Amino acid sequence: MRARRCSASEAGRFSQRRGLAAERGTSLLEMALVLPALLLLLLGIIDVGRYAQFNIEVANAAHAGAQYGAQSPITAADTTGIANAAVNDAQDILTTSQVSSSACMCNGAGAACTFTCSSADSVTYVQVTTTGMFRSLFGYVGVPSSVSKTVNMRVSD
Repeated sequence: MRARRCSASEAGRFSQRRGLAAERGTSLLEMALVLPALLLLLLGIIDVGRYAQFNIEVANAAHAGAQYGAQSPITAADTTGIANAAVNDAQDILTTSQVSSSACMCNGAGAACTFTCSSADSVTYVQVTTTGMFRSLFGYVGVPSSVSKTVNMRVSD
């Protein structure tokens, strides 16, 4: 049997099909090369969001402890209660919660509590520092794994 010859229009369609198949292969190769970089970029963006959320949670825990201590001079002296308020707000992310003793200021100048100030001029503050350890998906250079936040709040009289 003899092979059938193609007409000019059939030959054009055959060459178009072959060209489309080659383009599909090129697209697949480009996708295979770019996809890992895009996934790595996506994971980095997710990790930055996790780090930002972690910072917010540590700061909120310090704020909750300071709010508890700032209710009255009695709660300002309750360092265990202040630490518990911070830890309870942190949702198991804190490693430490530090409460400094109350600090006083006389006429706006930062000074230790002394009895040289008149009672009308002294203002008492409570200071709470919370620290948490962040575990990232990757070990980034320059990103600290320990996050620490300090909040100072005036104690209500």
